[in-house]
Amino acid sequence: MTIGHRPSAICHTPMDRSRLESLLARFPALTVLVVGDFFLDKYLLIDRRLAETSLETGLEAHQVVEVRRSPGAAGTVTANLRALGLSVVALGVLGDDGEGYELKRALRTIGADVSRLIDRPDRFTPTYAKPMLRESPADTPRELNRLDIKNRLPMPAEVEDGIIAGLRDALPRVQGVVIADQVSEADCGVVTERVRAELRELARAYPGKVFAADSRERAGLYEDVILKPNAREAVRAVLPEGDATDRRLVEACGAALAARARRPVFVTVGAEGIWLFDESGGERVPARPAAGPIDPVGAGDSVMAGLVSALCAGASPREAAIVGNLAASVTIKQIGTTGTASPAQVL
Repeated sequence: MTIGHRPSAICHTPMDRSRLESLLARFPALTVLVVGDFFLDKYLLIDRRLAETSLETGLEAHQVVEVRRSPGAAGTVTANLRALGLSVVALGVLGDDGEGYELKRALRTIGADVSRLIDRPDRFTPTYAKPMLRESPADTPRELNRLDIKNRLPMPAEVEDGIIAGLRDALPRVQGVVIADQVSEADCGVVTERVRAELRELARAYPGKVFAADSRERAGLYEDVILKPNAREAVRAVLPEGDATDRRLVEACGAALAARARRPVFVTVGAEGIWLFDESGGERVPARPAAGPIDPVGAGDSVMAGLVSALCAGASPREAAIVGNLAASVTIKQIGTTGTASPAQVL
């Protein structure tokens, strides 16, 4: 893939309150299919004052006093879409295990349709177990080493068949598709090479529907779908050894991705907002300034939910980037949790 650099401008697209209200008012009539890797985020709050010593090993036995469970990865985007008022159909693969039960319950709690999730006894439910240690009642808990449960074997062909069948069946009844390609190991997650090829063909067959992908490792392999990488992901997709702190290189790689995907590319760049690349060139859509402490965990998922919702509601790419930035400006102020943004908060 060849790249060149053309400096991007600052976006001056107006977005007044009435236009934003008009877009938000359309959200409840929309349905989005979220396909990809659904994780369970499991927080274990440990109270150090209650520590015991194991009789068997002599090691300290941590005492868990609170357990919090929430949908992660594709589930985070789902939670953000639901908070904005859209209906969501979840399509993915879970293990036939306790973590899968907990994840489905968490998704049902936020109102997602889980009827298309596939249970498999030979797969793990991807899980991030996050021990949080609190030394005393006055202390803020600090996160200890995370425990990851992931699948490291290729997805069986019959499961790919089920995902593809689910895509084809659900697509006529939704306005958009969010592709959450979150597993680093190739073909071990839901979005395998074969599923990615099917998504490309479906995007071509349904040009009026919004297809948008968020991929940690494979943004450069997508065609005919919108992309939402961060700066590191955009550079790695084009120049694996490139410097993601080099603004000119990030812009060049974003433009190259847009040329390959033949769809708009939204590169998130933290406090600077979003760099949007499409057929008209590149421009930066500034973020809303945030004062005080922030927590950026899950901000990219908030952006994805906001921009896909807006696009499905008829927004231009620039308007969609503004809505994505506004949604993230709400969630980054929710400290210590993966937050969501309601329409009222966005307004």
